[in-house]
Amino acid sequence: MLNVRADVQRLFRVSSLAALLVVVAELFMPAERAFAVGPEALPLWPERAPNAQGSAESDTPTLRVYLPQELDGGKATGTGVVICPGGGYGILAMDHEGHQLAKWFQKKGVAGFVLRYRHAPKYRHPVPMEDAQRAIRYVRANAVKLGVDAGRVGIMGFSAGGHLSSTVATHFDTGNPDAKDPVDRESCRPDFAALCYPVVSLTAPYAHKGSGRNLFGPDVDQKKLESLSNDKHVTAETPTTFLFHTAEDKSVDAQNSIAFFLALRKAGVASEMHIYQDGPHGVGMAPADPAVFGWKDRLLDWMRGSGLLSATARAEVTGTVKVNGEALRWGMIALAPLDPNKPRAWTMVSRGKYSIPASRGAALGENVVEVYDLGSVEPRPTRKDFSRIDPTEGLRLNVVAGKNEFDLSLTK
Repeated sequence: MLNVRADVQRLFRVSSLAALLVVVAELFMPAERAFAVGPEALPLWPERAPNAQGSAESDTPTLRVYLPQELDGGKATGTGVVICPGGGYGILAMDHEGHQLAKWFQKKGVAGFVLRYRHAPKYRHPVPMEDAQRAIRYVRANAVKLGVDAGRVGIMGFSAGGHLSSTVATHFDTGNPDAKDPVDRESCRPDFAALCYPVVSLTAPYAHKGSGRNLFGPDVDQKKLESLSNDKHVTAETPTTFLFHTAEDKSVDAQNSIAFFLALRKAGVASEMHIYQDGPHGVGMAPADPAVFGWKDRLLDWMRGSGLLSATARAEVTGTVKVNGEALRWGMIALAPLDPNKPRAWTMVSRGKYSIPASRGAALGENVVEVYDLGSVEPRPTRKDFSRIDPTEGLRLNVVAGKNEFDLSLTK
């Protein structure tokens, strides 16, 4: 709400007619413009969007672009993510499920692209999906200009925006190589997805029926709802996915995330899920709760561990560990790259042996070795606590493409 009293007091303090006119204009400015913050909204299509019913703001899908290199001292990782705010396909929660996340990503070196997609009551499926697919294509087509790696473009969404993101993650194409528009030549398959308290099913007992009605209209049939119940459309080609939900959520049941996670697992797609005990629906970044507020940090950890924050390749590492001439009975080994955005590789050491597969292997290049002694597997305690065994002057290993074998002999 505008503070009219404060604004009127400002009028009487203005000394020049020009300044007075500016303040008066602010008072009568349309609410959306008066409160607008963040980057300028860029239209996804250079002219009228497909299926547009007019030329108003609600008819024009846009992206707001948040680039880390635009911050003072900002350093880009080359990763980009299209962010889809929620709102049941009837409104858009652009602040706490869009702008605020993009600003946070920007500070972490990740380019954020907040999508304003068309929705009910004017627009039904497939328009929201086509807007989100276009956003992925747009970022890829402009990757060089945006400072983004075209092979590390993801999609992220909240609630119904999570449904839209899961739709794009399960319904995609490789682009049209013959298209006149260079954007349409790009693939719309995201390289990763992050689904935050997402609507996933439109048919299950726990389905969010309002999203289904807004997507297809009040007289939608079961077949159409099943076509976008996205846990049923997961395949081995679905991108790696992160999911976050709260068990308390009564608007969009956590079963949505669980069903999608299990479908990913069945298809062999790498995924990670966090379900927090407390928290109602629509928490966004959840700044009021330290535990749930940490979900975004877990997301960044997952992105780093999945190799999404760097362009580095990974390689298989195997070998043995001896401590004071004896095989390490039960412990851990980690290979930590010098670049903190590259993924760490780690695994258990059992009877002196360890093996890390290439799928989550060490980043190519120089890595610092960390070894931990966890004791032994006995029916009684054998150590006061776990301990880190620090190699003299810090042991570094150079990981190369293919299979690497490192046999370590350490002194404790």
